Amino acid sequence: MSDSPSIDRIWPDPESGLDDTAVLALTAFPSDRTWLRVNFISSIDGAATRHGLSGGLGDDADHRLFALLRRAADVVLVGAGTLRDEGYGGLRVDDASIAWRTDAGMPPHPVLATISRSLSLDPASSLFADAPVRPIVYTVASAPDDRRDALSVVADVVTVGETDADLVRVREDLAARGLHRIHSEGGPHLFGELLAAGAVDALHLTLAPTVDSGDAGRIARGPVAPRSARLASVLRSGEELLLHYLL
Repeated sequence: MSDSPSIDRIWPDPESGLDDTAVLALTAFPSDRTWLRVNFISSIDGAATRHGLSGGLGDDADHRLFALLRRAADVVLVGAGTLRDEGYGGLRVDDASIAWRTDAGMPPHPVLATISRSLSLDPASSLFADAPVRPIVYTVASAPDDRRDALSVVADVVTVGETDADLVRVREDLAARGLHRIHSEGGPHLFGELLAAGAVDALHLTLAPTVDSGDAGRIARGPVAPRSARLASVLRSGEELLLHYLL
């Protein structure tokens, strides 16, 4: 679209003014296996949030990529804390994404999945009431029974551990449901746990051209052994970099 922020590919094979089709091709899920990718934004000094929210760091190009990454996903996986902090409602994609998904033989909207050990989620919230597809809530056996019963009315509640959620089991359950294209939007604790479980295949990282200082956290938290990554592509919009890594 003419009013969309311009995104250029600077590596590999430089090209200016990528349209949505080109961006989707660069960020496509593999067609032959389950794939879990994570999407984050960070300032150049490592801040994952501004005023406590990741949305404060992004500009129009980051928002465009954010929407396109959701477009091709079977399921969007988000930690319960991020759902609350970032004010998620029912997960719906835009009209262009609905048309693209329908043409590709996909349901109009991706499924929303979250992980909550305490099940401290309001079943009457718009997260569930406005959801076009029944969400999935992964939890543990020790979660309160009353909260489990209440959420079971509006979501599929799945136990994936006794006191700690097994992220490999989450990934396997999604795949068993036919949800092989898994797109995670954080937060940092979930990303750290996914890394520790060896469950992450790729990272899409927007590098915002700001130095934020302060006490903001990083994009991954927790005791994680260092992992190497391979750079798959570098996009740019103005001074902002859109990086794609394979883990």
